[in-house]
Amino acid sequence: MVGTEMNLQTTSLRPAADYIAPDGSEIRLLPTMKGGGLCHCTLPTGKTSSPVAHREVEEIWYVLSGVGEVWRKNAVMEASISVSAGSSLTIPARTSFQFRNTGDSPLCILYSDDAAMARS
Repeated sequence: MVGTEMNLQTTSLRPAADYIAPDGSEIRLLPTMKGGGLCHCTLPTGKTSSPVAHREVEEIWYVLSGVGEVWRKNAVMEASISVSAGSSLTIPARTSFQFRNTGDSPLCILYSDDAAMARS
């Protein structure tokens, strides 16, 4: 999707992933604009993502469904938290993170990032 300031976008969640992220999660792209983008992430039941860190990208996550754990580590702190529907968290740039699905249904996360231009 190529976005401009005047581009009105409407999308629906696709049944199949647009791509598999470097951490192993399924990514479905949603609208993007000049300042950022929105994505739907699914981690299947029983799966654990590979640990990764984004050098420049910052993300905000909102858990839509499922239960899991998220580990984050940066120069300031390290924490592992439990997440479920309604949980929200940030992944600052240069933060290592890993997440796992601890439930019996897919862990679905909606996230916003500032890497929209890289995907457009």
